[in-house]
Amino acid sequence: MLSGFKNFLLRGNVVDMAVGIVIGVAFGALISALVKDLLTPLIAAIIRAPNFANLSFTINNSRFLYGDFINALISFLLIALAVYFFVVLPMNALIARFYPQKGAAAPTTSCPECLSDIPRSARRCKFCGQPVAVPTASDGHGSPALQRMRRRVARRAFGANFPSRGNQTVRTPRRGA
Repeated sequence: MLSGFKNFLLRGNVVDMAVGIVIGVAFGALISALVKDLLTPLIAAIIRAPNFANLSFTINNSRFLYGDFINALISFLLIALAVYFFVVLPMNALIARFYPQKGAAAPTTSCPECLSDIPRSARRCKFCGQPVAVPTASDGHGSPALQRMRRRVARRAFGANFPSRGNQTVRTPRRGA
């Protein structure tokens, strides 16, 4: 029974968390002392108030110590700034260095034959090998290379019944011959 508890305590993340909490409490006490003993008197000297901790107001015999709240607020802001600049930013830099993010994915289109996603600039499908039309020119017909590829695809699909160039008439096979 105690060996399981010992294994739990000696696991890396439990010990790391305990060390982090102890260091965090000590750091909080250090920042509170910095605010109470150095920054608050400096700010008080600038605004000509002797001590923030003594600032208060009274309503119906109830005393509200807002100066102590100001001290706690300054402590919180300093701790948050220190954690951000000394923990968060360095960790983000380390993560970015060791795990670089991949760039944006290239735009894709689907293959007309097998319907798989292929890059938009591909001339053939990498899965089935089917030629894919890539419109690039603004005239609506594409570049000359694209037009040649379309003619090749059409010739393969329709055989001899497809004109090879220009506005040639389509040869139709004779019926009954």
